[in-house]
Parts: sequence; structure tokens; C-alpha cells
Amino acid sequence: MIDRLTLHRRMLQIRAFEDECQRLFTLKLVRGSTHLYQGQEAVAVGACAVLEPRDGMVCTYRGHGAVLARGAPLDRAMAEILGKAGGLCGGKGGSMHLTDVSVGALGSFATVGAQLPFALGIALTAEVKGTGGIALAFTGDGSTNIGAFHEAMNMAAVWKLPLVVVIENNLYGEYSPIATTTAIPQLADRATSYGIPGVQVDGNRLDPVIDAVRTATERARAGAGPTLIEALTYRHKGHSRTDPATYRPEGELERWLERDPIDLNARKLIESGALTAIAEEQLRVDVQASVRAMVEDVLTWPDPPPEARLEHVWASS
Repeated sequence: MIDRLTLHRRMLQIRAFEDECQRLFTLKLVRGSTHLYQGQEAVAVGACAVLEPRDGMVCTYRGHGAVLARGAPLDRAMAEILGKAGGLCGGKGGSMHLTDVSVGALGSFATVGAQLPFALGIALTAEVKGTGGIALAFTGDGSTNIGAFHEAMNMAAVWKLPLVVVIENNLYGEYSPIATTTAIPQLADRATSYGIPGVQVDGNRLDPVIDAVRTATERARAGAGPTLIEALTYRHKGHSRTDPATYRPEGELERWLERDPIDLNARKLIESGALTAIAEEQLRVDVQASVRAMVEDVLTWPDPPPEARLEHVWASS
């Protein structure tokens, strides 16, 4: 049974985590760039809430939220972003490569769409081994225009593999509005090309995401094949930390901030009696404090020793 209060806390943790990533980046403590997830929390949290331990999940370079939603520890995820030895990948992968196999988070992929063939392999493995597991792949709206997307979806459909693809449609492929790069208004319609179900949902609300992914996973486990889900959402920040997002039309961000997924879920919890407004506000304060304390602790963790740069490196002569 899914505990909505636990999911609300997880969304708050992801938001606070990403806010801290932005703060640390401005302090020049994060190497490279970061692609933050504020505004899209309901997609990852809702989808991952349906998954079982036997399932595999892959995501994009904007993947902090998905990896945390899958169950990776906040401190080791932050340590990875900060390049610490205790990070999820020993501090070697950084922001765009968060991975925690122990919880089924099998990779964040910096190359657009590269996770889709990988997810296909996860689904095929589950099918061949008969584990009953499924593969869940998060992807962006821009990736639906590349070959890897179509090849993966077609093969999964032909072989009826247990694959669920969730398109996080935040309206922009990097800096380009989707209408300038894509000929159809509803990306879920692409499912008809492969003879599989395609559904569009409100990605800023937990329940529509949970319901769509649950239906898709049940279908996949029953051997009926893949499903394509388009979750409509919006990133509150620019594409990366060097992007001020000045290309957005005036008022667009403000309209989406009125539909902040955390605020929408808070209202639902309060209306249902699961939380009082005071308790919800205190929960936000407590989560922010705990995440900030986690960051201060992780900042004291050691960096990898110089010799670690030669580990996990293979060469053939």
C-alpha cells in the first residue's frame, strides 16, 4: 500500500536536495554542471512508488530526483555530486551519472536517449530469466525525436518486453520549446506507431502518475508488452546552472509555479485530513534542516585518493 505522506516527504527531500545542489554550485563546490529537478518531483516519486525491488530503473542526466525516489541514500548521492570517495560511484561519476544498483537505480545517462536501449536490455533480461521484473525508463521530451527512442520502443513492442517508458515532458528540449522541434502536440500519440498503449497524464500530481504507471507495470508483468506514458510537467530552473532561461515567455514560469507539485500534494493531504496546515509547514522546515545538516556532514567526507583515478579503468593492447 502506498503511503501518500511518505511520498510527500520524499518530494520535499528531493526539492531540498536540489536547492542545496544549486547553492553548492554557486559556491564552486560542484565540479561540472548540474541539471536540477525542481518542479518535476511528482513524476519520479509517483512512478517509483509503484516499483518493486526486482525492477530496474534508468533515467536522464536530470536524474537526481529519480535516483532518490528509487531509494538511494541522500548523503551518498550528495557525496557523488561533490566528488567524495563515499559517493555512490566513488566520486567519479558526478551529477549526471548517479547510480545505485542496490536499490535498482541502474544508471543516469548523460547522452540524450542512451538509457532507452539500456532499459530495453533490462527488460529483455527480466523476460529471459523469468524474474517477473520490469524496466522503467525516464526520458525527456527531446529524446523522442532520436533514433534510440524509436528503435527501443519498436523492439520492445515486437518482443512484448516488460518496459515502461515515462516521458518527462517539461516543454523544453534544452533551450528549444517542444513545438519548434516536434510536429505532434501529444507525445503519447507516438505509441500508436508501435501498437502499444500511450497515455498522457498530469505530471504535477502524484495520483495520475501512480495510476498510469501501476496500470503499465501490471500490463508488463502479465506479458502484454510496453507502455508509453507522457507526464506533463515543468522544470522551475534553467536547463543547467549556466542557463538563466531567458527564452521562456513572460508569465510562463509564474503560471507553473502556481501548480507546484509539492503545493498541490500538500493541499490534497490537508483536505483529506492526513495533515494539518501547521504540521505540513513544520514538515517542510524539518526536511530542509535535515538535508542541510546532511550536506554539512558530507562536506567533511574525504576526497578519493590520487591512486583511485587508476581504479575501474580497463585497457587492451
